[in-house]
Amino acid sequence: MGWFEQLKNPKLKSSKKLTSNTPEGLWKKCTSCHEIIQSTKLDERFQVCPYCDHHFRLCATERLDLLLDEGSFKPICEKLGTSDPLKFVDKKSYKQRLEEAECKTGLKDGTFVGLGKINGREVAITVMNFAFMGGSMGVVTGEKVAMAFDIAYEKKIPCIVVSCSGGARMQEGILSLMQMGKTSASRQRLKNAGLPFISVLTDPTTGGVAASYAMLGDINITEPKTLIGFAGPRVIEQSIRQTLPEGFQKSEFLEEHGFIDLISHRYNLKDTISFFTDMFLPVQ
Repeated sequence: MGWFEQLKNPKLKSSKKLTSNTPEGLWKKCTSCHEIIQSTKLDERFQVCPYCDHHFRLCATERLDLLLDEGSFKPICEKLGTSDPLKFVDKKSYKQRLEEAECKTGLKDGTFVGLGKINGREVAITVMNFAFMGGSMGVVTGEKVAMAFDIAYEKKIPCIVVSCSGGARMQEGILSLMQMGKTSASRQRLKNAGLPFISVLTDPTTGGVAASYAMLGDINITEPKTLIGFAGPRVIEQSIRQTLPEGFQKSEFLEEHGFIDLISHRYNLKDTISFFTDMFLPVQ
């Protein structure tokens, strides 16, 4: 077996050398088709895989760039950040988790709120950021979502909320759960005034967010293969001890069963929202 032990694999050695010299972030592997894609190509395609059309998650700033007219966004309460009202500690203190999230994203809170324009029409908009503690809804996020509804009510303009969240933030306990009622009440006032609310549910939209304002839109729009639901599929299967249908809680399944109104490809999302805002409030 001496001859076998002397064999070399130059291709493997070359591959290792190439990998070590490749700058981080230059390539990205698709989680759906497993193809390797240049990051610049994904940036040009709004983070949509050119091979299988898989929609990667976008951060809040990328969402704003995608949906709003260039340079039209006017943020409100940028420096509004959460405190630690319950002095919550699990494996880490809540204060430490907030500091880590701020260091990671450069933001005091993951949710953006402000005014912008979609194809020339002014809208109030809130966008959640999954990169900040899983897009969880605490007191500050609840305040910002309610603020968007209130601004839309006062200015008589449409309201757009882009949800991307794991649900209510457990570190804020009942204070985070109260935001479900607060945001729903602000949404109802907008509805009573006959003003449109377009809810955009992106991957994932779960927990207390899905159980409150995210599903209360006049029009509920999602992207392809978005996970939407209250509890996750694994939790449900373990609770009811049954196997769930294929694609359960994905946007295609929910559209088929009437839980959402429309699935829009990311390329068409801005024009889709614009169509519905003009339908509710025609341009004069």
